[in-house]
Amino acid sequence: MTAGAAQAAITDNEVRIGYLADMSGTYRDLAGPNGLEALRMAVEDFGGTVKGKKIVVMNADDRNSPDVASSTVRQWLDSDKVDMVAGLVASSVTIAATKVLDGSDAIGLVNGSAASSITNEHCTPNHIHWAYDTYPLANSTASAIVAEGGKNWFIVTADYAFGHSLENDVRTVVEREGGKIVGTVRHPLATSDFSSYILQAQASGAQVVGFANAGGDTVNSVITAGEFGLAQSGQTVAALLFFLTDVHALGVKTAQGIQLVTGWYWDKDKEARAWSDDFYKRTNARPSMVHAGIYSSTMHYLKAVETTGSDNAKIVRAEMAKNKVNDMFTKGGYIREDGRMVHDMYLAQVKTPAESKNPWDLYKIIRTIPADSAFRPLSESKCSLVKK
Repeated sequence: MTAGAAQAAITDNEVRIGYLADMSGTYRDLAGPNGLEALRMAVEDFGGTVKGKKIVVMNADDRNSPDVASSTVRQWLDSDKVDMVAGLVASSVTIAATKVLDGSDAIGLVNGSAASSITNEHCTPNHIHWAYDTYPLANSTASAIVAEGGKNWFIVTADYAFGHSLENDVRTVVEREGGKIVGTVRHPLATSDFSSYILQAQASGAQVVGFANAGGDTVNSVITAGEFGLAQSGQTVAALLFFLTDVHALGVKTAQGIQLVTGWYWDKDKEARAWSDDFYKRTNARPSMVHAGIYSSTMHYLKAVETTGSDNAKIVRAEMAKNKVNDMFTKGGYIREDGRMVHDMYLAQVKTPAESKNPWDLYKIIRTIPADSAFRPLSESKCSLVKK
């Protein structure tokens, strides 16, 4: 058998998927166990096999540790012969995991992470970034707020790769639009007390206080900002990465009026609603954009494995890029050479208690951000895979 023929085959007679996510910590809700359920839904909906070969799913808790991520992915590649890694939440974890994947026969489908650097300076031929990233979060939220007169910003930032990436992207947008960053403060991941950070933000006198954090940290930031009366004293609170699960945890009474950018919303159309109903039956929760992205990317991957008859990363990625993404997540989505899946994003606002009909009726979509203007243009890319 030639090397080419060997590549174009499903190795070990199984398609093996490893789901790597924070299953117990700060980011549990946005991906976590329900993300694993979304992955299993995709496997079941695909029929449980590809070309007669069984699809096997394994999972691990990365505990938001890059070291745990590296060792887990290394073991999955060396011992378990995993073909695809899904989930991938904390950006520092994802960057560590994709370094291990780089040059292997496996592919990573990134859905939980936000750092735009994942398809910029940290791009590899072995991963694709699906649901969203910090570029549209910063671009759309920040530019909308600056346009409404919020020129002076203070940013409260999670002190690791994702927070730094989001802070940098916000700074670029605010300064480009004629505003300025008057101060920043950084906090460790999974901080329990935000009082000192919020007091600094309040004392800065900035018109806008932006939270460049996620999950439990955003929830606690917004609660603390409410306790200190930031909005009442005239400061605009901007949650730059706000998940459906965060808004649900806070409730509309606390979160009402906050503008955010999302890659998807469970109630955006009939197809999204139908899939969300299936997800709800299994989890008793509505899916976040991350859960939807996990399902969408897994289905797109399995279709590529079926079409090519191969689980080789290079062959599968080329096939995935050849075909548009048309499903419950997006219409006309496409994968660029830097590994970014480009699709429409949405500027949303949290409903008021009067507008919200049930505990998951949380967003009104203000406008669609067209795919081609949502993500960083390739002309600005630092990715080594992009031909200049």
